[in-house]
Amino acid sequence: MKFDVVVIGSGPGGYVAAIRCAQLGFRTAIIERYPVLGGTCLNVGCIPSKALLDSSEHFHIAREKFTKHGIDISGLKLNLPQMIKRKGEVVLDNNKGVEFLMKKNKIEVLTGHGSFVNKNTIRVTTADGSTQELEADKVIIATGSKPIVPANFNYDKKRVITSTEALNIEKLPASMLVIGGGVIGLELGSVYARLGTEVHVVEYLDRIIPGMDSDCSRELMKSLKSLGMQFHLRHAVTEVTPSKNKVKVVAQSRDDEAKTMEWNVDYCLVAIGRRPYTDQLGLENVGIKTDAKGRIEVDAHLQTTVPGIYAIGDVIQGAMLAHKAEEEGVFVAETMAGEHPHINYNLIPGVVYTWPEVAGVGYTEEQLKEMGTPYKSGKFPFRALGRARASMDLDGMVKVLAHKETDEILGVHMVGARVADMIAEAVALMEFRASAEDVARMSHAHPTYTEAMKEAALAATGNRPLHL
Repeated sequence: MKFDVVVIGSGPGGYVAAIRCAQLGFRTAIIERYPVLGGTCLNVGCIPSKALLDSSEHFHIAREKFTKHGIDISGLKLNLPQMIKRKGEVVLDNNKGVEFLMKKNKIEVLTGHGSFVNKNTIRVTTADGSTQELEADKVIIATGSKPIVPANFNYDKKRVITSTEALNIEKLPASMLVIGGGVIGLELGSVYARLGTEVHVVEYLDRIIPGMDSDCSRELMKSLKSLGMQFHLRHAVTEVTPSKNKVKVVAQSRDDEAKTMEWNVDYCLVAIGRRPYTDQLGLENVGIKTDAKGRIEVDAHLQTTVPGIYAIGDVIQGAMLAHKAEEEGVFVAETMAGEHPHINYNLIPGVVYTWPEVAGVGYTEEQLKEMGTPYKSGKFPFRALGRARASMDLDGMVKVLAHKETDEILGVHMVGARVADMIAEAVALMEFRASAEDVARMSHAHPTYTEAMKEAALAATGNRPLHL
């Protein structure tokens, strides 16, 4: 079969790239090695984890806050198998949605493992070993990533698990240890902490979510501690030993080599990052090399060293985010069509879907200091918002960083209720190079959480917030 474009991988980057290619008139095929479309994000990542985060938050609110709201209930109990079942139904609905989009856009879907025979020939190998070959003028590599699990952590998928297995535990564990204080570990750790599991987080660095603004790290850790999560910063895990019903985990302090900590927990969740998934793609057959981290090198047009072969998403440099991959998928499709799209990587927001949520875009305060950029900062706490008091979501703040001389907004960082949605305002403002004064002069509906954005901008323009 002959196609204008073949996309390898059907995650958010891959399927969005395929849709945009089809919209632009390319005859398009997409290859997915698993029997369902959507990749990691839809099947074992973004979507199922958010389903569990929502379900667990409902349970937590019912147990901890309903009485305060004047809602008296008795006999509240957790039905974890049903929670897991609902998560599966959410995933299935999204699978069907992507399948529909492929049919709607007349995209050929092939199930199997795609690999390069040469730059214009892709072999698809199915689970039973049969093969077929596709001819393609252009190819987009969008194969995503896999969890990093060091061999000495003894990953057995039973007691030592990754995010994939953590989404399908049907008996509530009494205890869980999370290795890694990043987004994945904190999100899934908070799911089980809300349900009643004793959760320990061991982080090698001196703070959680180290890629985000330090004020966000402090605010989130304070909130998660109130949930009961216990943090052990500046510790390195030296031993992970699973048995039939428990896992022994040993960690050593980075400040005192003689100091160690030991736990015997029901599960050990390894969440120390992800690696590009380029296994057995046949890259050597076309002369494409990867760097020390396994990433494929691309140019400014996201084209590899081989003309006509592009790569997007987790397999290239940059944040491993579904929406970043989507933007790159559209970018490549439009570039191939002769259009002139752009991506401002500094304005791709990052979000942590704990509760409170965390979101940020642009430069952090630490980055501005490192660059020597003159800046001013304005912060406003959620507890000063009428809307936050009404909903009992008092934890969090909004922080606006603006250039000290021009007042242009350089970064916005948030912790609080619904900030995953609120950050879009900051992205839009920064895309058009708004100043803190611009935001301060905009009318924000009252009472809303977004008023914190206006108040933080007021603080940044000269310490003149109205409600603080």
